[in-house]
Amino acid sequence: MSFIWAIIAGLIIGLLAKLVLPGRQPIPLWLTIILGIVGGLVGNALASAFGVRHTSGIDWIRHIFQIGAAAVLIAVFSPMWGRRNV
Repeated sequence: MSFIWAIIAGLIIGLLAKLVLPGRQPIPLWLTIILGIVGGLVGNALASAFGVRHTSGIDWIRHIFQIGAAAVLIAVFSPMWGRRNV
């Protein structure tokens, strides 16, 4: 069941990251989900490193780290995906 939640979280984080970035990102939905999952994991690690992973209430700082990490990944992978020869 945690695998399904990881996919759902990756989708939400990836889509929010795409909204933060300017312009259009020509990557497919499956790649957005994967980068969202990886961004979520990186964001969790960063939040742990800064000591803000578990706070009282909603962990807004952790979520900002997750979306930021996913946005960086999408910004890096979008040009590579757009340049590939099909």
